[in-house]
Formats: sequence, structure tokens, C-alpha cells
Amino acid sequence: MEQDARIFQTPSYKSARKAYIAQCTFEYLSALLVSDAFLAKLLASIGIRDSLIGIISSFISLAFVVQLLSLMVSALPIDRKKTVVAFNVVSQLLFCSLYLIPFLPVGTGAKTVLVIVGVLLAYAGQYIASPICYQWANSYVDPDHRAEYSAVKEIVSLLSGMVFSAVVGYIIDRFEGLGNLNGAFLFIACCMLITALLNIVSLLLIKGDGKKQTAVPLGGMGKETFGNQKFRRLVVMTILWNCAQYFSVGFLGVFKTKDLLLSLFAVQIINTAGQLARMLVSVPFGRYSDRKGFAKGFELAAVIAGAGFLINIFITRDLWFLIILQTLCYNIAMAGTNANAFNITYRCVDSRYIAQAIAIKNSIGGICGFLAALLAGKVVSHIRDAGDTLFGLPVFPQQVLSVISLLLTAATILYIKLAIEKTPEPSG
Repeated sequence: MEQDARIFQTPSYKSARKAYIAQCTFEYLSALLVSDAFLAKLLASIGIRDSLIGIISSFISLAFVVQLLSLMVSALPIDRKKTVVAFNVVSQLLFCSLYLIPFLPVGTGAKTVLVIVGVLLAYAGQYIASPICYQWANSYVDPDHRAEYSAVKEIVSLLSGMVFSAVVGYIIDRFEGLGNLNGAFLFIACCMLITALLNIVSLLLIKGDGKKQTAVPLGGMGKETFGNQKFRRLVVMTILWNCAQYFSVGFLGVFKTKDLLLSLFAVQIINTAGQLARMLVSVPFGRYSDRKGFAKGFELAAVIAGAGFLINIFITRDLWFLIILQTLCYNIAMAGTNANAFNITYRCVDSRYIAQAIAIKNSIGGICGFLAALLAGKVVSHIRDAGDTLFGLPVFPQQVLSVISLLLTAATILYIKLAIEKTPEPSG
């Protein structure tokens, strides 16, 4: 054991961890430009309805389904590094191309289809490789410090994202103020191309041994996943949490810019405040999770997320500043949910099947999250068509969606207490 622990301090392992932090950072910067107000601005410019904007914003959950393809990939004797790099190149270039769609000489319907296909294919490429990348890159991380390492990795991403999104948001507002929204989209496409190149370079710098991975027998995979009670409980928790998120989060971008009348720069400043809060609590959250257990860490984060959904219920145009509190709560919660959602999987399945377990869990949770977004889209359409009223009362659709998200979050917390926490987490 002592020899095993010592290997994590070798130069090659340290370099691999640094490169992985850099790769996650550049991937995060790209993700910022295809989410929230940025994506809402692109979709609105094409002429897409608010209800469909929220659904398209939630395609990230549906794209998780393609992670099932990684099950077949993992059964092949492939070079993990080459596979991850190849899929990442395709994914990042597709993301860049999204902001070139407004320049095409086609109608709104065709542009809408291109956006949907582009988003799905881009996330498909990313998510097929994601479980393989996670298993490969995390093999250079000391198992006893996974949560703390995840926190440091997140802090670097958030610090970079705060500056990056604020600067890009300001420049886009300037373009829009000059009546040159297409110029703004071209600028975003250039930014995404740069982050894509840096993303690929970082992946190339992560240590690779050049050996073919050992094929994983599908029979053993089924026993370690669906035949494993702890894993089945984790899947249920993931379904509840994904439904809670996607019922409202994908619709908040258009809520901020259209209903609350906030500029893109103002939205990014608010998001930056949220990211700063997330950064400040990342390491404490990681240490808490390493000490108390990943389930406890996830539960605490869900409580904070629930507070954010509760606040969102009361946001109006006059009380627009409450969106700041909602953003702070949600971002702080992300410091505890994202890393713990991955790390808790190590406590449920054999490490040989981590990539497969993550793929199955994310795919099932993604399908359910997307179905929740579809239902939420129906709610948004109904309230919009009624002149932003429900049962004769004036209301923004996102307020109603937040009520449902709050209830689903409460169900997630209750399930963790009753089912997940009762299963002891093994050490190591």
C-alpha cells in the first residue's frame, strides 16, 4: 500500500493531474458559451419560442443517453487516450459551429433543426468519451483525496470562467448595442475555437501508456451495475435530482434576459458572483465529503439547491435582485453535487466498471431529466399562451417550474436519507 501511495507523487502522475485540471477548465469555458443566457441569446435570435429554448437548453440531459455507446467502446481493446482525444476534437468543433448557424441563408425551421442536431451531436461526442476520460485521467489521482482534488480542479475552472464569461458577456453587449448581433456570434465562435484547441492540447499532455485497455466482460458489468443494490439506489437518486434540475434550470436563461430585462453583461456578473461563491466552498465541500461521506456531501448540496428553488418562486421584475440569491444558492450547491455524483459511484461498484456504471447512471438520469424538461416546456407554453397567468393569477412560468423543482429536490433529500445513507460507504 505504501508503494502504491508513493506512485501518486511521481513527476509523471503530477503532470497528468495538472493537465487534467487544464483540460477540464477549457472544456468548462466552452460549456459556458453554449449554456444559460449565451445559448438563449442565440436561440432567440433565430426566432425559437421560449418553451423550445428551455427544452433545447436541456438537451444536455438527453445527450447523456449516448454514453450507453461507451459500454460497447469499453468492451473493445482500445487506446483510451486516443479514443478520448478523437471524440473530443469532433465535439468541440461542433460546438464552435453552433454560432455560425445564424449566418446560413436558410429559414428559421432549418436553423432550428441544425441547432438541435448540432447540440445533440456535440454532446454525444463529449459524453461517449466522458466516462472513459474520467476513468483514465482519475487513475492518476490518489483515491484518498479524490474529493479534494475535484474541488481544486473546480476552483481553477470557476476562476477562469468568472473572468472569461464576464469579458465575453460585456463584448457581446457592445456588439448588440451597435446592432451587430451576428458580429457577436462570430466573436463567440472564435473564442470557442481557441478553447477547443487548448482543450485538445491539454488532453494530449495527460500521461498515456500506449497500451490497449483490457476489454470488460458485459456479463460482469451487468452484475456490478443492475445486479448491485447500491448502484440501483444511486440511479434512483440521480433520476430524482436530474428531474429537479431540468424542470426549471434550462428555462432560467430566457427568464433573466426576457422577463427580468437583464443585459447579458449583468447576467454574467451575477453568474460570476455565483461562481465565486462556488469556488470558495469547493474545498470545504470536498473535505466535508471526504470526511462524512459523498452521500452526506450530496445531501447538504441538495438542501442548498432547494433554498435556491424556493427563492426563485418569489422573483418578479420588481424583485429581480432575488435572482442573485438564487444564483448563489444554485452555484454553491453545484460545488457539492457534481463531484459527489461521480465520486459516490466509486463507493457503489468495482473500480473496473466505473466507466460503465457512470455511463448507465448518466444515461438513465439524462432520459428522465429530458422528459422533465419536455413536461416543463408544456407548462411554459400554457402559461405564455394565457398571457403569463395561471388560474387567473399573474405569474412567470419559471416561478411555477421552481415549485416543482423544489418538491423534487425535497424528494431527493428524503431518498438519500432513507436509502443511500443507510448503506455504509467502504473506505478507500
